[in-house]
Amino acid sequence: MLDRAPQETEGAAAEKPRPVEFRGGGFAPSAGRHGGWIALAVVVALWQLAGSAGWVNPLFLPPPSAIAVAIWKLASSGALWQHVSWSVMRIGSGWIIGTAAGVLVGFAIGLSTLARSIGITFISALFPIPKIALLPLLILWLGIGEEPKIATIALGVFFSTAISVYSGVDAVPRNLIRMAQSFNVPFHAIVRRVIWPGALPSILAGFRITASVALLLVVSAEMIGAQFGIGAFVLQAGNLMQTDQLLAGVVMLSVFGLAVGKLINLLEARLLHWR
Repeated sequence: MLDRAPQETEGAAAEKPRPVEFRGGGFAPSAGRHGGWIALAVVVALWQLAGSAGWVNPLFLPPPSAIAVAIWKLASSGALWQHVSWSVMRIGSGWIIGTAAGVLVGFAIGLSTLARSIGITFISALFPIPKIALLPLLILWLGIGEEPKIATIALGVFFSTAISVYSGVDAVPRNLIRMAQSFNVPFHAIVRRVIWPGALPSILAGFRITASVALLLVVSAEMIGAQFGIGAFVLQAGNLMQTDQLLAGVVMLSVFGLAVGKLINLLEARLLHWR
């Protein structure tokens, strides 16, 4: 008995629970602060090396240094700001009009049975139509000027916004709405304090999509009927085989897209701080 006691003590010490690594992580990816910029710098460096070594014909793909020189000349002459200002005006006007209408229609579809039965049918029928194909018809209706281009952008933004808004409204947990109703909270207060915050992540995700849609449509519209704008500049440079200026216009579009994405990130950080 006495000899067995130390063995039992040693066995108990050996069977003490040991810490196990936590395995519940994942599914929450976080973007690195510098990884994307480092990868971009590597790609640009390889691109410059290929151009400087003569591995790529500069007529087909000019090196980044030539594109930078083209952007500098455009900025010095003032043509860059002229084209960018026209494109920003068209994108801003069309995006604001389309977003305002899309938010209103999306909330109506998400909250009203009658609006849902009518609105979803029209959206499903009209959403697949390429909006740039309607530009000649809009020119016939609205005349030659800025109105058809802005209307084309607004139409493209409207449908994507309406879909993201009513999808966000549908995704709001119904138990939260019923809880508010059980406390006799007014309808407008439920929309403002329950449905709007719950649908906001989907709405802001829709803003990212509609910003890209507006950028695509403004380039297409400016290529068809505009004298100034990034799309008109890219088309003119392509017709003259000035590939350095053509890619300068593409870089301007990319920078504009990055700026819009950064702005939406700031908006999400401010409006979705509770998540």
